[in-house]
Amino acid sequence: MQPSAEILNRIRNNIKKVIIGKDDVIDLLLISLLCSGHVLIEDIPGTGKTTIVSALAASLGCSFKRIQFTPDVLPSDITGFNMFNMKTGEQEFHQGLVMNQIILADEINRTSPKTQSALLEVMQENQVTIDGKTYPAPRPFMVLATQNPVEMAGTYPLPEAQLDRFLMCISIGYPSREEEVQILANYRPKKAAEVLSPVASAEDIIRMQQELENIHCSKEILKYIIYISESTRKMQGVKIGISPRGSIALMLASKGCAMLEGRSFVLPDDVQRMAYPVLSHRLILHGRLRQQTDSKSIITNILRTTPVPAAR
Repeated sequence: MQPSAEILNRIRNNIKKVIIGKDDVIDLLLISLLCSGHVLIEDIPGTGKTTIVSALAASLGCSFKRIQFTPDVLPSDITGFNMFNMKTGEQEFHQGLVMNQIILADEINRTSPKTQSALLEVMQENQVTIDGKTYPAPRPFMVLATQNPVEMAGTYPLPEAQLDRFLMCISIGYPSREEEVQILANYRPKKAAEVLSPVASAEDIIRMQQELENIHCSKEILKYIIYISESTRKMQGVKIGISPRGSIALMLASKGCAMLEGRSFVLPDDVQRMAYPVLSHRLILHGRLRQQTDSKSIITNILRTTPVPAAR
């Protein structure tokens, strides 16, 4: 059995064959994978959102499906549906696109809120319910959604309940000048799946996800996480602060960060590193405060004023 650190490093190096730079983004995707979490990638078109997700999927020996969200996509396209078979006289279940291990929900905010909500159950419970019957999603299961900024025409902002199902919300950002030179010099009109081969199996991923439970998180670290969450609930101008689900997400992501670094215990640095991608999209600000600041600035202020526990 290969060590988890070796498998994670192999996945990282495989992705970097087609992705120039963005080591921090790759690490966040791997941490989310360890946590059995879902990721929302929000950025303008052309920054490599689809490419980096496809590269992760191509590196894993898991089933993969890309769902291109448009206004005419129906909930039944996502979850599946029952159809009456006239030959057998019975209802037959036709599974939806979501019944794969790795799902790329491309441009999720270009479909209607009704279709967006079709993902709620499967993202939270790893199952879909059709006509009262439950069908489990395959394991491992991960949704990686991309969206363009909500200010762009033809988009539907994701509701708070949907946003809360994502472990992280991250942005890729523009490459540096040197990185963009490399991108142009190495450009080949090929898809990631045509260039990359799987370097980890589904069994590897499930085993590493189980190992995450063994990462130790001390009571002092747990209190630190709770203090951060409580601060968001008491702050003036914050309409919706961090819920207990958000606190759990920060704990899990901190464990994943520790595991990625090869440690069996969580440090305050892990919590601070994970606070931005895990908490930013969960904070809902009142209109007046939203014009003056943003979620990341609020989290920065909270981290600066919250006492840091001693590392143990």
